[in-house]
Amino acid sequence: MTTKHSLILASLSIFLLLASCGEQKKKTIAEPTAEDMTEKMPEYNTDDPKSMLAAVEQAQGGWDDLWNKKDVQYTYDYRYPNNTADISVERYIFDTEASFGYYTQHEINAMPEAKGDVAQYFDGQHTTAMLAGKTVEDPQAVGTSEFLRRANYFWFVMPYKLNDKGTLLKYLGQEAYNGTDYDKVEVTYDPAITGKEQNDSYILYLNPKTKMIDRFYFSLPAMGVNVPAIVANYEYENIEGQKIATKRTYFMPNEKGEYDDTPSIVQTLTDVSFNNGFTKESIAVMK
Repeated sequence: MTTKHSLILASLSIFLLLASCGEQKKKTIAEPTAEDMTEKMPEYNTDDPKSMLAAVEQAQGGWDDLWNKKDVQYTYDYRYPNNTADISVERYIFDTEASFGYYTQHEINAMPEAKGDVAQYFDGQHTTAMLAGKTVEDPQAVGTSEFLRRANYFWFVMPYKLNDKGTLLKYLGQEAYNGTDYDKVEVTYDPAITGKEQNDSYILYLNPKTKMIDRFYFSLPAMGVNVPAIVANYEYENIEGQKIATKRTYFMPNEKGEYDDTPSIVQTLTDVSFNNGFTKESIAVMK
């Protein structure tokens, strides 16, 4: 791998750590009501992009359904083309956004130079990082751990956050890709609401039949990518009624704006299980 390619991958890794939709403040989540639970499938109307994303949420399985599953655990493989990887057991509790990760391999983002298993726990307010069973005090390691905990949780629930406060939506028409005529929706953010001078932007490719986001482009303004140019392709599995993006491939453009057939990063989620009974005390306990 060339030095330039390594820097590009590092930039993408930083984005995947730091990216977030909408407001930076933690969203207060209300427990679903009986009326919420009986909500019908919203209209998918290209004249109203918010309705399109509401339909996406329902097709995904619905936030109410995910809430009632309480928590999730899965094995996460985050890998470069040269087989350098981070591999972790991920656990989240939905009502508190608690996030725990246990890394048995950490060569990219989670203390890549350190020896021994890495554990990270964000309880919704505070982050703890551990290496080989010992608490880590280094501010950089703790800060990176908090970014990973928040980011990994965000990407898991991303389809339910695209209609958050501050989101600006625009329908861009259709575009054919791999035999499907996708509806494209541009997602930007109001800086007066997000409180960020630089906000990420997306172009979502919505499958009008399945109402799923199969593909999207995104920007990386912090690294000089000011237009949506990085490609993400998602493949889903239906797991207990939730459509989970169990394979995510990311592609960086070269200097000519071209994309290789080989993805820059591949992420896979396996062994996904819900309603594991995790509590604030037990989520960070590995048996």
